[in-house]
Amino acid sequence: MSTLIVLMPPRDPAVHSQEWQLPELPFLLLDKAGNTQRAGRSALGLLPKATATVLLIAARDLLTVSATVPPLKGPRLRQALPNVVEDHLIQDAQTCHLALDPARQPDGRQTVAAIDRGWFRFLVEGFTGAGHRNVRAVPVARCLPVAQSVVAEVATAEAAETAESVKEAPASAAPAATAAAAPEIVPVTACVFGPVMSTAPTLLPDAALPVSAAMGASGLLELAIVRGAAAEGFAVPAGSLAATVSALAGDAPVTRYVLTGLPGEPASAASKAAALAVFPGAQPLAFETLAKRALACKFDLCQFEFAAQPWRLDRATLRRLRVPIALVAAALVVAIVGANVQWLMLSRQQDAMNAQMTELLLNAFPKTTVVLDPAGQMARQLSQLRVAAGEPSPDDFLALADGLARSLGPVPVNGIAALDYHDRRLDVTFKPGVNIDADLNKRLARNGLSGTQDSSSGKWTIRSAS
Repeated sequence: MSTLIVLMPPRDPAVHSQEWQLPELPFLLLDKAGNTQRAGRSALGLLPKATATVLLIAARDLLTVSATVPPLKGPRLRQALPNVVEDHLIQDAQTCHLALDPARQPDGRQTVAAIDRGWFRFLVEGFTGAGHRNVRAVPVARCLPVAQSVVAEVATAEAAETAESVKEAPASAAPAATAAAAPEIVPVTACVFGPVMSTAPTLLPDAALPVSAAMGASGLLELAIVRGAAAEGFAVPAGSLAATVSALAGDAPVTRYVLTGLPGEPASAASKAAALAVFPGAQPLAFETLAKRALACKFDLCQFEFAAQPWRLDRATLRRLRVPIALVAAALVVAIVGANVQWLMLSRQQDAMNAQMTELLLNAFPKTTVVLDPAGQMARQLSQLRVAAGEPSPDDFLALADGLARSLGPVPVNGIAALDYHDRRLDVTFKPGVNIDADLNKRLARNGLSGTQDSSSGKWTIRSAS
């Protein structure tokens, strides 16, 4: 199972939806073992196909809110989510696609992500229309590594300061000091994803510059700030990047990253150093590492109307299945035509055989006025002729009794208790204790008879085999 991970550009609010374009997108193709097969930058129509496709949605396109969500599911949950986040949105909540993080926070709340529905539909339908199957979309901010060491150090320092203040405080003031020294400081993770990629490249020709060139050209850089479960994105001028991060982080410790190794950028040490120089104190974050972390992200934004529906046939699927569908349709047409042709041929053969039997009946018995069942009428006429000539019929009592007598074999004759003849059959009742061997049916068949035994009463029914 191969996986294609694609980094998506943020939506340009100055560009109308009719002018949205996708530039060449950086991608990473992984095999089923998680090894890198291909990496590059390509237009949407030329991206390699994979079993699953993961879209990394820019942090600037998403608003994440921690809220208490009612315990609902399906359409009722979809109707309730706009009421949960409408106070945090500038635009109408009905124009946003809302997705719910399945993981709950320690306090029981859940993260709700909001994204412009038109833009999200443009991205998802663009990939499905290009033939990509099993599309998932995850927030790129959820794929950033969390600096556990920084969190541990801050927690240890806070615990030490709190314990020291409690020791120095009077006994009566100890609870108050403990409560006052307990404010929670959430560490901040900041990552620079490079220059802003525009959805209308003709309007911003400098959007494809590398980070170092964008800084020299006073370009905009894509910045993501992650604080606990919340994340936000900004387009920040390169010159004010450090000041913006410091102002947003406040007193919280900050872990800084710069995305490196993007396909299409120089891979030299000088270019990597220039990229890190944009964000002082930042650590390099390889694009391959970011893409592989996306596989472990459980927050799929493709929910509700964007949920994957493998049974739904879209245009791309129909285009791929045109030849198989045409072959199946042609096979059905051939089968239907063949069945009808064969039925016509068999019908004509049946009519010819009925005409031949009718002709034989009328030739043998010219006085027959109505012919309904030639075979049955011929058999009855022949039976009447046998009776008129004094010849017994095969299903007469004497013929059946004679055939039975010649078929008894080891069964004693005096073992028969009763014989009952009616409706052209002979019912034979044997005396109790008479042993009927298994070869009786074979002997009856040799004499032109057939016999069946009633399992409940043990009575045998003898008929003419003809």
